[in-house]
Amino acid sequence: MGRFFVALLPPQDIQDYANEIKQYFADRYASSGALKSPPHITLQPPFEWENASLPLLEASLEEFASGQQPVAITLRGFDAFSPRVIYINVVKSQELLTLQTDLMAYIESNLGIVDEVSKTRPFTPHITVAFRDLKKQDFQAAWPEFEKRQLHFEFTADKLTLLLNDGKRWDIKREFAFFSGSN
Repeated sequence: MGRFFVALLPPQDIQDYANEIKQYFADRYASSGALKSPPHITLQPPFEWENASLPLLEASLEEFASGQQPVAITLRGFDAFSPRVIYINVVKSQELLTLQTDLMAYIESNLGIVDEVSKTRPFTPHITVAFRDLKKQDFQAAWPEFEKRQLHFEFTADKLTLLLNDGKRWDIKREFAFFSGSN
């Protein structure tokens, strides 16, 4: 049984920037949980899946991705899930919200994977830089520093990424390209 999740990963230069901030939180506040995965926007939260059935999971994600158009993503500033998590804010575009909703519905109907928590709260796209291992007092010290900090990136997401947990960290298992043909 493996533990997986599905996400959008930004280009390497944005990953490098986010990793520098993650490292800052690890060094300054001993919050290193965010370093256990590449910078990402979670679309399908972690789920358990039989390793023997991995080809079915991968084929389903490939089929879904091949029917999607690339999505423009804007990162703007920082936000928080108080009092523990600090993240890079991902602007909620209709295209991104639709992609996430469609993916979760597809995964539920085709693979029987259901994330009950996601059904009870709205999707808040984000890239975590300080994880819930950030102590409350450290959050209170760090948040004023990041609350007004300027950040602006734009990129086009053109693939889904399946990540696998090896027991210690999340690694890229496979990527699935979106449809790139023109009409």
